Amino acid sequence: TRTTIRASKDFSGDRLWLNGIEEDVSASKRLTNCITTARKLRKALEQQNADAVPLSTWGLHICSENNFPTAAGLASSASGYAALVSALGALFELPQTPSELSRVARVGSGSACRSMFGGFVAWQAGVSADGADSLAVQIADREHWPELQALILVVSDQKKAISSTAGMQTTVETSRLFAERVKTVVPQRMVAMQNAIAARDFAAFAEITMRDSNQFHAVCLDTFPPISYMNDTSRAIVGLVHAFNSAVGRVAAAYTYDAGPNAVIYALKDDMRDIVELFTSCFPRPEAVPSEAFYANSFGVFESPNDAGTRITKPEVAELAQTAGKFTAGSVRRIIHTEVGDGP
Repeated sequence: TRTTIRASKDFSGDRLWLNGIEEDVSASKRLTNCITTARKLRKALEQQNADAVPLSTWGLHICSENNFPTAAGLASSASGYAALVSALGALFELPQTPSELSRVARVGSGSACRSMFGGFVAWQAGVSADGADSLAVQIADREHWPELQALILVVSDQKKAISSTAGMQTTVETSRLFAERVKTVVPQRMVAMQNAIAARDFAAFAEITMRDSNQFHAVCLDTFPPISYMNDTSRAIVGLVHAFNSAVGRVAAAYTYDAGPNAVIYALKDDMRDIVELFTSCFPRPEAVPSEAFYANSFGVFESPNDAGTRITKPEVAELAQTAGKFTAGSVRRIIHTEVGDGP
């Protein structure tokens, strides 16, 4: 996400352009609450300094651009609100730390609080009744584990029929599994995941990631009426990852799904070429889509030495593809190769 904000006393009110199209700011309660919260922090500064420019009273013009589809289960709201709050913090010259500002981002999108940092970030639940201590903390910077990479398989870029917020509200009200997940499963896995990251233990990291993704979607199905974010392509990708790990004789790849059908595949750098070859073989690009638009090869995996990682042969790729099933071109619309970022 790239977000710019300008404040002016000549602006009659707040305006927002998202991917070049003007949106109604007042239509989004989360957006207005986020801006209001940041303005209160700025106003407190102005009350302490009589010479401060009264930015808290000026109108804002916000321009935001995403390279991910909005509301398609690819955390566009996380990056969007983190960028918004980071820009507001810079514009308003707020002295709060990233952890403190993560509470502001959380008003817009819960997961946005994590995106206020780079590296590996935990969202702490907190214990305060008012949620004041529910914020994000960085547990390791990006340099801690630079070998970890991600492959995002965009299965659908369409807006979800059920938003993450609405879906979660229904889950809280109707799922019996959800209470156990919150009480026991997530706290234990948070500790286990932090330990795996600290030790750079990919096998442990991968198993926790996949098990937690599976359980999250099991809870969605336990919701009444049930919520099914994954589709046939999503489920085929799950099977393909398990088949790949079996073929190489170790846990070399992990999948995870948010509230949508799109997959994030984690792997270490030396294994990524095999994984890219596997998915581009199983899910060919549509003829109308240029190869660079389908998979940009930004990390040069196809130019990497053949002895890197655990090579799988073309017959093995074909066998794994047969395990997943036959998929038409376009089942995966786009593949994005990326790595751990450095924050807003």
